[in-house]
Amino acid sequence: MRFDVLTLFPEIISAYCDVSIMKRAQDSEVFTLNTINPRDFTIDKHKKVDDTPYGGGAGMVLMPQPFIDAYESVEKTENSITVMLSPQGEPLTEKLVLSLAKYNQIIMLCGHYEGFDERIRDIIKPKEISIGDFVLTGGELPALCLIDAVSRKIEGTLGKIESAQEDSFSNGLLEYPQYTKPRNYRGYEVPEVLLNGNHKEINKFRLEQQIERTKLKRPDLYEIYLKNTNK
Repeated sequence: MRFDVLTLFPEIISAYCDVSIMKRAQDSEVFTLNTINPRDFTIDKHKKVDDTPYGGGAGMVLMPQPFIDAYESVEKTENSITVMLSPQGEPLTEKLVLSLAKYNQIIMLCGHYEGFDERIRDIIKPKEISIGDFVLTGGELPALCLIDAVSRKIEGTLGKIESAQEDSFSNGLLEYPQYTKPRNYRGYEVPEVLLNGNHKEINKFRLEQQIERTKLKRPDLYEIYLKNTNK
């Protein structure tokens, strides 16, 4: 997997990806990460990448030339997809993450200020993806969410790929509760079923907990789960 991120603030991307699990995955060549700064492609002597919007309005809009040129500088692989991080996009879900993990390359466009000149969309034709119905200052945080979520599905990122398979949403339910030492903490005991070594009973308990937790915390997901299990 290769991630190419077009961003005006590459240090935000590298600050997160150069530590912990993301760094180990890069060191092991599970995936490669490249940042491309559109400011390096501007033809303006002041390195300007934004300007006021035609028709008036608050804020500044990202100009097409620096972003289009930066995008066209990226070498594309055969199995590649281009993504624009945008509140107008398709919600980033577990299902979408799994589909993205099948690509060899994901190119990401991170906006800023009042967003992109529409011609960037018209020319590049990216898939737009949103991490929620809210607006952030820039697309860097959504890009990091995407990188983190997708990289977890790649063999070698986590110690065991089973860790990702047991995440919340992997089977349509929230994850079951987890416990570690000590066995008793401030009067709160680890459930006895987790201590007896009977994996059939443990799996049954965990599924029951997933169902109950989803029903309580995410009734919308619980309704979908019921429909799918009753088919």
